[in-house]
Amino acid sequence: MENVRDGDIRQLARLFERHHVRLYNFYLRLTGRRDVSEDLVQDVFYRMLKYRQTYTPEGDFTAWMYQLARNVHRDRHRKWRHEQSPTNETGEPASADPSPPEQLEHQEHKELLQKALSRLHADKKEILILSRYQELPYETIAGLLGCSVGAVKVRVHRAMKELRHEYFQLAGGNIR
Repeated sequence: MENVRDGDIRQLARLFERHHVRLYNFYLRLTGRRDVSEDLVQDVFYRMLKYRQTYTPEGDFTAWMYQLARNVHRDRHRKWRHEQSPTNETGEPASADPSPPEQLEHQEHKELLQKALSRLHADKKEILILSRYQELPYETIAGLLGCSVGAVKVRVHRAMKELRHEYFQLAGGNIR
């Protein structure tokens, strides 16, 4: 990113190759829509180019990229709030390598989990996606959200508890 910031914009293609699948999966889990996720990924890389001068090498590139990604998603959500509608897509993440067909039971579990995740408030959904699916360290998430690591841990715990509750409600089971 330092090279891009300094004018070698061809290096943005390397960054795209390294990070576009992770960003796509992040957005797919947030939105549940493939077409929107693809557009949002493109917007992130456009903003990387546009705001390249704001990148500092002292900072963590991944944190900077996800901050841009969060801003892109928030801006799109504000602009297209009325467009939000239910979708039939399962929101299954993209894979760099094709995977073999999964068993029916596993697929049903994934669909239930995605539906439960979609029922969560946007803040809870985002923190779970960043921590569990994107595997960002709590320190990075704390920097993104502007809070302490302890607060991130508490938020993740509460979001997981609510996700568990939603999942079991969808599955027709009761939890204690």
